[in-house]
Amino acid sequence: MNELKGVHHVTAITSSAEKIYEFFTYTLGMRLVKKTVNQDDIQTYHLFFADDKGSAGTAMTFFDFPGIPKGVHGTNEIAKTSFRAPNDAALAYWEKRFDRLNVKQTDLEVQFGRKTLSFVDFDDQQYQLISDEKNTGIASGTPWQKAPVPLEHAITGLGPVFIRIGEFDYLKEILEKVFLFKETAQEGTFHRFEVGEGGNGAAVIVEQNGNVAMAQQGFGTVHHVAFRVENRAVLPSSGYVNRHFFESVYTRVAPSILFELATDGAGFMGDEPYETLGEKLSLPPFLEPKREAIEKMVRSIDTVRSTREFAKE
Repeated sequence: MNELKGVHHVTAITSSAEKIYEFFTYTLGMRLVKKTVNQDDIQTYHLFFADDKGSAGTAMTFFDFPGIPKGVHGTNEIAKTSFRAPNDAALAYWEKRFDRLNVKQTDLEVQFGRKTLSFVDFDDQQYQLISDEKNTGIASGTPWQKAPVPLEHAITGLGPVFIRIGEFDYLKEILEKVFLFKETAQEGTFHRFEVGEGGNGAAVIVEQNGNVAMAQQGFGTVHHVAFRVENRAVLPSSGYVNRHFFESVYTRVAPSILFELATDGAGFMGDEPYETLGEKLSLPPFLEPKREAIEKMVRSIDTVRSTREFAKE
């Protein structure tokens, strides 16, 4: 298998497509670049939040499966998603912003030589901001130009993905021998692995912890993490899937831990102009004949931003 290029996207589950749109747009200042449906469950929204251009390596996406219960955090889960901020000063800005907006957060910390700030959303979905001040490796994206966040502090892409697991040695072997990651540092029970050019955009942090209950997937938890590949990978997997915006395969690397390998693909601006990206319900060609039925299944969400002005706070 060719070496991975870094993180492609992270997909999580939310209790409310409307509330997650508000949180990512107005609190985090990330751009909704695609409003579509889950291609395997067309009554479910699939929302993509990314940088200004919807670049690979910058997207956090959400399903809102109807009737799904709240998830339970524990071992054997993709536990936390990181977002990259330009520098340490940006994290100080976000600490004050979260305090003002009543976002639950921890104190600023240093992990593996980088300042971090952990926080959660209304579903107790786990996130972290990580400073790029001392970062080298894969480049980040471009902040959303209209965001209500000063550009010098804005989120630019995805950082390390956290995995909590009981059988660390097994996952370490999979990461190193199959996916060609290299362990670059260890702090207590946390191990940092990097791939490709390395850096915050190409890292996985594995926590060895078998002393808590097994995680249970539901809203407030991560569904899967995707990594960037040049071409389709040959692994025991779901088989090739064309998602229209990119191509991918899925493979389960441990109980409840699902990896996707995705190409950069056509991206998110192929069917919408830059100015109105994410404002309409976008469907891949094979679902377009079902548009009328799908639009009756999913409730309307107003995501028009091109006619609005956002004051930088």
